[in-house]
Amino acid sequence: MTYCVAMRLKAGLLFASDTRTNAGVDHIASFGKMHQFQIPHQREIVLLNAGNLATTQSVLSLLRQRLQGEGEHLLNVPSLYDAAVLVGRTLKEVVARDSAGGGLNQGVDFGANFLLGGQIKGEGPRLFHIYPQGNFIEATEDTPYFQIGESKYGKPIIDRVIKYETTLLPEAAKCTLVSFDSTIRSNLSVGLPIDIVMLRANQFEQAMQPPHRIGREDPYFSRLREGWSEGLRKVFEDLPDEPWFEN
Repeated sequence: MTYCVAMRLKAGLLFASDTRTNAGVDHIASFGKMHQFQIPHQREIVLLNAGNLATTQSVLSLLRQRLQGEGEHLLNVPSLYDAAVLVGRTLKEVVARDSAGGGLNQGVDFGANFLLGGQIKGEGPRLFHIYPQGNFIEATEDTPYFQIGESKYGKPIIDRVIKYETTLLPEAAKCTLVSFDSTIRSNLSVGLPIDIVMLRANQFEQAMQPPHRIGREDPYFSRLREGWSEGLRKVFEDLPDEPWFEN
């Protein structure tokens, strides 16, 4: 299992992902789920993945391999919409190939989800959720963020705090990390470290910064999760008791 979040806000784009892929009594594995594609001053694209690890790795391998060819790829498509079409088509190709074994694949879920976002010069920032079937939807001002993987524990805080009009990406990052903390506390299959990237709208970088990795010893994340827990307890204690129950 995994947990990934991507937001398209007035201020720009935010992407975050955990790195845990397997969790059990005696086996925990970690793989990065955030992938970056860039032409300086022209395009910045980030891809997050969740689902069958073999499927997601095959899709990423094909996307990177085809960057060297003459055909359509992530560094020459004219728009983010076309990039989403390309990723969806590649995902369908991989799933069709790997699920062709018939009875040998009985019970195997080859599905995967991707979040694709960024900006290509000439259009504004865009964000897409690509489903296992290869189709996709785009983020709007009414629905400015997407989650994939283990989303239910971290969704309430984002719903309460994040709006498209959010103008400060650090504020969105703070909310996102609280969302991850809530998920990590409630589900063993999601775990540190967390990778996070922020892209300000219309400010193409000379070189995209690698994801900032937040580990178990990160002082900011430690202060954030402690402050959030203490704040929740205080708010709970300050809530009025129900009036109909007699001690």
